[in-house]
Amino acid sequence: MHRQRLAASALALAALVALAACGTVTGSGSADSDGRGTSTGTVWSGPPLTGTRWGVESVTVGGQRSAAPAGAHVEIDAKGRASGNHGCNRFTAEVRLDGDTLTVEPGTTTEMGCEQGIHRFEALLSRAFSGKLTAAATDSNLTLTTVNGDTITLTARPPAPLTGTRWRITTLVSGSIASSLPAGTENRARITFGKDGTVHGTLGCNSFRGTADVSGSTIVFGPLVTTRRMCPDPEMRLERALLAVLDGKRTAYGIAHRTLSLTTQDGKGIAASAPEAPEAPAALREEEQRER
Repeated sequence: MHRQRLAASALALAALVALAACGTVTGSGSADSDGRGTSTGTVWSGPPLTGTRWGVESVTVGGQRSAAPAGAHVEIDAKGRASGNHGCNRFTAEVRLDGDTLTVEPGTTTEMGCEQGIHRFEALLSRAFSGKLTAAATDSNLTLTTVNGDTITLTARPPAPLTGTRWRITTLVSGSIASSLPAGTENRARITFGKDGTVHGTLGCNSFRGTADVSGSTIVFGPLVTTRRMCPDPEMRLERALLAVLDGKRTAYGIAHRTLSLTTQDGKGIAASAPEAPEAPAALREEEQRER
């Protein structure tokens, strides 16, 4: 029941954004709200409805704010269908719109097991995303407010560019089969493309540097220069799998919002994701230093 409410609620974001994209959106929970569920309203001037990923930032219930899990978002296609992810499970749902009021309908969601903290956040969203909701929008930010004054905040997430993004490798591909990284190597492998045609990163064990010639939807990697450390077996297996895709290979590439895919001519490939939020400068410098 909680998951159904959450899924349906999440589409409220989507429908709400559709409303906002059409012109003036009024509601509560914004800077010009009187705190009792009414507002003077603001004119929406943010990104377009379709092709934009709306990240869930937080939910505030009873005056207590809870930050959303990484990756929580909603997207809308050209026909008004919404789908997304609340940090663990994916959802689809529909809502009814009447002016600036959203009536949330039950939706569908996957049923994967998630960490306890994420389940707790899901429960908060389930209660907030129910019944009638009003909305306020400023620039690229969006606020949904319940009749009890609880709020959900969202921000437009732009697509990630190929160059300058520290892509975290998440998936290995062989033909039509996609698999997760070897146990214990999650968050170990990254790849960054430079505007000058260089590429560098980590393979899970050793760091690497090389060249990457980008043309259209194709990337041709030159031979990679790597460090020569020996690491535990899971890390070395990951490294061998990545070298089979990157080292001197010609790959097709594509970016779906914040997900990068690389596929060689023999069907081997990887998928990588961009961070939803900017990385802390100190942590970024430390990671980049290890890759040199």
